[in-house]
Amino acid sequence: MTMDIVYFLIDFILHLDKHLAQIILEYGAVTYFILFMIIFVETGVVLMPFLPGDSLLFAAGAFAAIGSFNILLLVGLLILAAFLGDLVNYYLGKKFGLHPFVVSKIKKEHLDKTYNFYHKYGAKTIILARFLPIFRTFAPFVAGIGKMESKKFITYNLIGGLTWVTSFCFLGYFFGNMPLVKTNFSLVIVMIIFISVLPVFIEIIKHRLHQSKINK
Repeated sequence: MTMDIVYFLIDFILHLDKHLAQIILEYGAVTYFILFMIIFVETGVVLMPFLPGDSLLFAAGAFAAIGSFNILLLVGLLILAAFLGDLVNYYLGKKFGLHPFVVSKIKKEHLDKTYNFYHKYGAKTIILARFLPIFRTFAPFVAGIGKMESKKFITYNLIGGLTWVTSFCFLGYFFGNMPLVKTNFSLVIVMIIFISVLPVFIEIIKHRLHQSKINK
């Protein structure tokens, strides 16, 4: 990823309210499809773990509260996007997960951490990982590699997608337009990202402490 793309993503994420307002202004109802594709790609393409899932759902919910979207249609479409994205990712992992070309394109560190997470929490990983950036992209892929039973995966996938989308969209819907939130929207987005990645850092620290004890 080039630095220009990195800067663009950082700016897009931190100023989601402004960028999303511009997209709505330019594309109108097509914005539903744009949001659908962003959520689908973040969850369905294992090489795209850096898209702003949590914060985008929150921002979309906030815009729904002022009439830019129909909240029920928005939530329904994004649940479908999240469900289909994980389903595609699962079958990609099942069919191509261990192919040398695929493995070479994925950060081994991300895969290893997701393997450890999956080993610890089992099938519940599919639900829990929804709320963890990067993990939510790799979890269905790892489940596919691990040959998780399809029916079980679909069940956990549906629960995870429904819980993730509804929680963030309705948080945005009910709180996104409060004066304090609107005037500090970038700070709120940073807090959402921080809270989302905090469990990941905690797991990494716990793992390293455990490893240091073993090495001693």
